[in-house]
Amino acid sequence: MFDGATPPRSGPLRLAIVSTYDEMCGIAGYTRALEQQLRPHAEVTVFDLDQYLLRSPHARVQRLADLYIKNVAANLHEFDSVNIQLEYGTLGRTEHQINRRLRRLVNAAPAVSVTFHTILGHEPLDWAAIGRSLLTGQVNRAVQIVKGFRRGRELGARTYRLLHARQKTHPVNVIVHTKRDARLLRDVFRIRNVDHHPLSYVSPEQAERVRQAATRDQFPILRTLPPDAKLIGSFGFLSRYKGFETALRALHYLPEDHHLLIFGGIHPQTIKREQAVDPYIQTLLDASHIGRTILDTVSEKGTPMTLNLDAASRDLLARHPEDLQHRVHFLGVHNDEGFLRAMALCDTVVLPYLEVGQSSSGPIAMALEMGCRVLASRTLAFLQYARYHPDQVEFFDIGNYAELADLIRAGTPAPGRERQLAFNTETNVALYLKANQPRLRWSARRTDAKGAMEPVA
Repeated sequence: MFDGATPPRSGPLRLAIVSTYDEMCGIAGYTRALEQQLRPHAEVTVFDLDQYLLRSPHARVQRLADLYIKNVAANLHEFDSVNIQLEYGTLGRTEHQINRRLRRLVNAAPAVSVTFHTILGHEPLDWAAIGRSLLTGQVNRAVQIVKGFRRGRELGARTYRLLHARQKTHPVNVIVHTKRDARLLRDVFRIRNVDHHPLSYVSPEQAERVRQAATRDQFPILRTLPPDAKLIGSFGFLSRYKGFETALRALHYLPEDHHLLIFGGIHPQTIKREQAVDPYIQTLLDASHIGRTILDTVSEKGTPMTLNLDAASRDLLARHPEDLQHRVHFLGVHNDEGFLRAMALCDTVVLPYLEVGQSSSGPIAMALEMGCRVLASRTLAFLQYARYHPDQVEFFDIGNYAELADLIRAGTPAPGRERQLAFNTETNVALYLKANQPRLRWSARRTDAKGAMEPVA
């Protein structure tokens, strides 16, 4: 806290952001966007969390990781405020590593704001999942569910206690992405100074520039498609909770001119040695019948079948009649600008995610800000996000590919530049500037009835 001995400093806010940055992950992408938003208003320095060090399982490297965090913390006193983009796993592999490193960073900051991308410790233990695992003989899975629950509850509780205690003596502000999460932190975990704002990436001016410049020629695969092809885009790392197979199943019920574009790839941290094909990619290939024959389907159902083949039916042995290879296109991982260009080219953006307890999603925010028509599964995160942008997202029930196909066929035009969002990059910047007021503002303070130091509004 400012003690009056240091003369006031003039000039723009000096803000440090502690986050992943040079990584292909959602937190890094948001930090890069946030940095650009804040640059005109503050001197921003990003401390990129080195994931090689912080995520390594080796004891010697972990000691280097602790030294790395210590060195970052030693530099934080030079700033007016520090923002921590908190996704727990970016700080370490174990609960003790994460808690120790977060505590060092928070305690070193003269003033701190913490942006929570995941809220831990409020969900009850999933007894139903444990019961299903035990009934099917998956004892190890049941044990992992219990361990994961205990780890999340303890890690969350320690984090909230840290911030609650720090708020008594230093300026500590918290940013979450939904009003529900803000109320939870205030009402259950006794955290003060909690603000909420949805993820925001793209200004209207940037969105218009991208739309004007985007062409199919920028993506080699799209050059091969007919000019009148209807493009359905799905975005995000390929993992089971993204539910992309729902979009694939919907494609079976759409006209031939509809093509599904999957932008994304396997997350680098899930790549396994000598694995011939990722299980989820195989799920997507199976759902679209790519590389399969009718005999594969028959044998899986266990139905005896005798075929008398003639020339006309031999193709059944070479290709499944519902093979979607010519209408499903995997376009891989792209940089931030590439994802925005891809969204600009899509007639519809489909986000068929499953419910996994997440509180935010980058792709839905980017798609909405790009003026896209957005169809999203009815997850709690998407429903909370839509509260900030009423009547802008079209919903379908999780996994209901028939409903999704009907919505796509409805063909509502994308709003484009006509979409006006009340919560946008400008309101996001205003919130971050408010949450990172210089410590000098805290020199004027009052003492409450219990003697705790309180900021003056």
